[in-house]
Amino acid sequence: MDVLRVSANSKPKAVAGALSAVLREKGVAEIQAVGAGAVNQAVKAIAITRGFVAPNGIDLVCVPAFAEIDIDGEERTAIRFIVGPR
Repeated sequence: MDVLRVSANSKPKAVAGALSAVLREKGVAEIQAVGAGAVNQAVKAIAITRGFVAPNGIDLVCVPAFAEIDIDGEERTAIRFIVGPR
């Protein structure tokens, strides 16, 4: 499964475009975000993506979960969103 990493500086519309492309190609995608700002941008991107894929008859759902990831040798807690059709 493809992992899209979102930061607080990510543009939600650009992330939504990438997410839409992955969903059309693979059917399911994963988004990872570390920090409140990144999670905010990720949630906005998921909402925008729903509008992009809805005309194709795809009803998106997202399942949030915690993930432990390694950044520069330091373990951090990320929020992982699994996004796919209902």
